[in-house]
Amino acid sequence: MDLFSESWTTLRTTVAELPDEDFARPSGCTGWLVRDLVCHLIVDAQDVLITLVTPTEAEPTRDAVTYWEVTDTPPTGDDPLDALIVRLAAAYEQPRLMKFHLDDVGSAAGRAAELADPAMRVRTRGQVLTAGDYLAAYVLEWTLHHLDLIAHLPDAADLPGAAQPPAGGLARSREMLETIAGAAFPASFSDTDALLIGTGRRAPTGAQRAELGGLAAKLPLVLG
Repeated sequence: MDLFSESWTTLRTTVAELPDEDFARPSGCTGWLVRDLVCHLIVDAQDVLITLVTPTEAEPTRDAVTYWEVTDTPPTGDDPLDALIVRLAAAYEQPRLMKFHLDDVGSAAGRAAELADPAMRVRTRGQVLTAGDYLAAYVLEWTLHHLDLIAHLPDAADLPGAAQPPAGGLARSREMLETIAGAAFPASFSDTDALLIGTGRRAPTGAQRAELGGLAAKLPLVLG
């Protein structure tokens, strides 16, 4: 629960501190600008709120790791839902409006997460998880999208807040991705390298591919 709150707060703070011109830059998500990614985060925050007020007595069918549907086909940006996000983002017109909406809905999602009973069962995407597992799954979501947010920002290191995802979120996200992969990434890989290469956001160098060994054949792990 603490990792969820830390990762989400840091991500929202980074968005709040972005100069307006950065919203028109590419993000690390294929086909999306930074503004499109921020719009997706608003939708994610709404999903968190909806899920946390959708309790059920049914037995859990997924946990924080099996929550993720995994394919080996990277997104193209042509999916109808992805295209809808682009249109929604364009409707905001001004970055300050998007920042306000993310702060408003995102803060509410953060408070709801802090108040949630980790043992409560919730329903989402046709599956049942404990609230604790659901929020743990979102640590991976926030961490990957934080890396997406700053992927092409030339001045990310100069932002007044913490531009990088929290170390705890990076480490936990790597652990979850390794569980999904059924193998550990090389110890020489930083957590960021493991996440970017593991999910296909960055191609491994020749040396990194050699270190990956048999794991290279399983990559990328495209999460949805």
